[in-house]
Amino acid sequence: MNQFQNIKRAVPNRLLPWFAENKRSMPWRSNRTPYRVWISELMLQQTRVDQATPYFHRFMKRFPSMKSLAAASQEEVLKMWEGLGYYSRARNLHKAARIIVTEHHGRFPATAEEIIKLPGVGSYTAAAIGSLAFNLDLAVLDGNVIRVLSRLFAYTKDTRSTAAKKELQQWADDLLVRGRAGDFNEAMMELGATVCLPKNPNCSACPLSRCCAARAEGNPLEYPKKAPKKKMPHIIVGAAVVTNAKGEVLIAQRRTEDMLGGLWEFPGGKLEEGETLETCVARELKEELGIEVEVGKFLIKVKHAYSHFTMDLHTYFATIKSGCPRAIECRDFQWMDISSLRKVPYSKADLKIIDALEKQ
Repeated sequence: MNQFQNIKRAVPNRLLPWFAENKRSMPWRSNRTPYRVWISELMLQQTRVDQATPYFHRFMKRFPSMKSLAAASQEEVLKMWEGLGYYSRARNLHKAARIIVTEHHGRFPATAEEIIKLPGVGSYTAAAIGSLAFNLDLAVLDGNVIRVLSRLFAYTKDTRSTAAKKELQQWADDLLVRGRAGDFNEAMMELGATVCLPKNPNCSACPLSRCCAARAEGNPLEYPKKAPKKKMPHIIVGAAVVTNAKGEVLIAQRRTEDMLGGLWEFPGGKLEEGETLETCVARELKEELGIEVEVGKFLIKVKHAYSHFTMDLHTYFATIKSGCPRAIECRDFQWMDISSLRKVPYSKADLKIIDALEKQ
């Protein structure tokens, strides 16, 4: 019997019973509805279970139904998402909720063809929602599943490539236990998350260890194969806490189409060649808000990593010398008391600036 057939037999006979006995307790696994599945799947993209869980509880308390989510403003949704990152997920789920309410009478679409049409839903999310909420025979392929499959088959191609993902997806489709797609998908992901770990795989506890080619070779850590990552760009940013005579602070809202769209921030931007940080701050506030500022004392340096670059954010106090703020390169602006700043949504980097302000 070949390798594939060995694994094919082991999935229903070993993997699914193992999952039934060992699956972790997660809030979205109880009272499972399409709405709860959808929200959890979007939260779990690029986010660990332990990080997503408190957000899921908070989100469900504030938006217990599709109707309540659709009726909310985008800013309310972003505030509930604040800190989770990848904010396009929040903007897309808000758009999708309104589509579902207006075009589907509030009922989550139940076919893969309709699910994947929703904003923010790709092939992985459509398969996850379809299998978990509607028991459609769709196999998911996330990072955990890729790692499990690459080790089971001792797969030697670069798993980041499009061709490799297509091949791995076909294996996942072929291994899927028809009629039990939800259990199969969760079992594969659970195996990758708790046993077939990136650095310390617990092969002795794995229900598929007897048919794992990487274990037979004695080198599971060699898989999955990945081409070296390119060096991540690093940028330096200057920002300002602009204050007025009342002690209020000026904040700006990022344009919807920009990165972190819809979030609020302390205005500023990227340091250009030959500039000092103070010059950068003054130039950016002129371009963004049409004001001339006097840059004062330094407040805080925030280091932050995004998915495709890292950043040092240097923040200074500033006061207006001339001009009145206008939304030129931002969506909106407002003056706020320091005690009220947290009422609107920010990125993690700007939240650290608020932390520093509150300690002044």
